[in-house]
Parts: sequence; C-alpha cells; structure tokens
Amino acid sequence: MAVPKKKTSKSRRNMRRSHDALKAVGHVECPNCGEPKLPHHVCGSCGHYDGREVVAESGAAA
Repeated sequence: MAVPKKKTSKSRRNMRRSHDALKAVGHVECPNCGEPKLPHHVCGSCGHYDGREVVAESGAAA
C-alpha cells in the first residue's frame, strides 16, 4: 500500500480542494416574464413557478 513520505500541509490540501467548489450555475429563462432565474426556483421578478403565481407581486417598491 502506498504511504506518503511527508505530511500534506493544510495550505496545500486546501489549495487543491478549492477548485472542487467551483460550479457553473445554470440559469434558465422564466417562461412568464423572460428574466433569467435558477431552475426549480420561484422567479424573483414576477413570482411565478410552474405556470402559476406563487408569490404575489407588490405594487409599490418599499
């Protein structure tokens, strides 16, 4: 069985692992308003999900 001769430092280990967290976030177009949104999430601009309004739009910006 292969055994490392030297301990891998925390810095070297973390630098190697840092690339594991980088993932491309895919955005889809909202079918209701056309704004980009995350898949399987409520649209932030119009409040629609799966063809129906889930979050009521506020008339005035607070």
